[in-house]
Amino acid sequence: MSGPLRVGVAGLGTVGAALIAQVAGQRDQLTARCGRPIEVVAVSARSRGKNRGVDLKKMKWFSDPVELAGDDSIDVFVELMGGDRDPAKSAVEFALASGKSVVTANKALLAKHGVKMAQLAEKAGVALNYEAAIGAAIPIVKTLREGLAGNSINRIYGILNGTCNYILTRMEQEGLSFAECLKQAQALGYAEADPTFDVEGQDTAQKLSLLASLAFGTKVEPSAIYREGISSIASADLAAADELGYRVKLLGVAVRTPKGIEQRVHPTMVRKDSSIAQVMGVTNAVTIDADGINPITLVGPGAGGAATASAVLSDIADVARGVKVPPFGRPVARLKDVRKAPMQRHEGGYYIRFQARDKPGTAASIATRLAEQDISLESIVQRHAKGAPSSETKNGSVPVILITYATSEDAVRKALAAVGRDKVISGRPQVIRIEKN
Repeated sequence: MSGPLRVGVAGLGTVGAALIAQVAGQRDQLTARCGRPIEVVAVSARSRGKNRGVDLKKMKWFSDPVELAGDDSIDVFVELMGGDRDPAKSAVEFALASGKSVVTANKALLAKHGVKMAQLAEKAGVALNYEAAIGAAIPIVKTLREGLAGNSINRIYGILNGTCNYILTRMEQEGLSFAECLKQAQALGYAEADPTFDVEGQDTAQKLSLLASLAFGTKVEPSAIYREGISSIASADLAAADELGYRVKLLGVAVRTPKGIEQRVHPTMVRKDSSIAQVMGVTNAVTIDADGINPITLVGPGAGGAATASAVLSDIADVARGVKVPPFGRPVARLKDVRKAPMQRHEGGYYIRFQARDKPGTAASIATRLAEQDISLESIVQRHAKGAPSSETKNGSVPVILITYATSEDAVRKALAAVGRDKVISGRPQVIRIEKN
C-alpha cells in the first residue's frame, strides 16, 4: 500500500468542515477504495478559534492560504474559499506551480481563470479537479470528461441554481409573487441578502461556461453567454404554463449549431412530462443529448455542505488513485476559441404574453405584424389565465397569450417592436422561450 495522500484544506466554512468530517468518518472505506489512506494534515481559515464542530488539533494551521498551497507537508491543495480573486487565485496558481494537484469547488475562479489554471496543471503534470463547482453532488464533470469521452455531444442543459428553482417552484405551487418567494428563500438561507447573483442568472452562467467547455471542447468564456434572470416572471406566467402543459425553469443551455455554440441562460418553458420539469425545490439537474444514446438526465442536490463535500472528496479520491484527466477533457492546446452563435438567430417556440387594447383592429394589427415575420401560432389565449391578477383588465386592455411554432429570436423581437409602435398593446410584452425536450 502507498503512503497516505496528504491533504491541505483552505476554507473551513460549511463545506470545509463537512469535508473534514467525511474524511474522518470514511477513513477505512477510502483506504480500501483508493489503495492508500487519505489524511487532512493542514488547514487554513480566517479565524483559528472558531468552533467548527470538527477536530483540528492534529492539523497544521496556516493563516495564509498561499503559504499552505506551497508547503511540502501536503500533496493536494483543496480550495474552498470562493471568489475569482486573491487569495483563492494566488493560492491555486501557487499550488499548481509547486507541483500539487488542486481540488476546488470554486466556479467563479474557473470561469474567469480556468484556461490559465489548466495550462499550469498540464505543465506541472498534476490534476485540477472541480466536480463540486457545477452541481455539487451531481457527477456531471466526470460524466462529461470520462463517461462520455466517446460520444459527440449536441446539447447540454439544466437547472443549475437551486435558489431560482426553489422560487419558481413555490410561485407555481402556491400562486405567490416573485418578491414573496424571494423573501421566503432568504429567510430559509437559500438566497443571499443581495440575491442578484442567483436570480439574474450569473451563477448559472458561470456553471454553464464550464459545462460548455467540457461538452464542446471550447475555451471557458462566460461573456459568450446570453443571460436573463427570473425577476420578471409573474404568477400569471406560471399559471398559463400549467394550463398549456408546461413548467417554467431557469435553464442554462449550450447547444451545437452550424453557426457556432449557442450558450444561453434564461427562464424557459419545458413540457411537464419531461424529466427536467419534474425537478422541484432546491434540486439541480443536467440533461445531456449525445450521439448514439438517449438523453441522460442527472439529478441531485446542487448545494449544501455535505453534498458539496462529497463531490470534493470524490475528486480527492481520484488523485489518491492516480487518476488524472485534462481539466476540460482535452489538452489546453486542443481547446477551441468560442464561436458565439448570435442570440438573434436562436430558433424555437415562444410564449408571449401582453396586454392588448380592447378596441377594433387590435387583433388584425397583431396578426399582420406576426405574419410579416413569418411567425405561425400554435395557440392564442384571449382570457384570464388561472391566477392572473384582476388588474389586467384595467385601462381597457385584456391579457393575450400566444404560443408560436418554431421561429427565430430576431423575428419575435421585430414583430413585437412593430406591435408596440402600432400602440395596440400596453406595457412590455413577456417573452419566454420554449425548449424542446
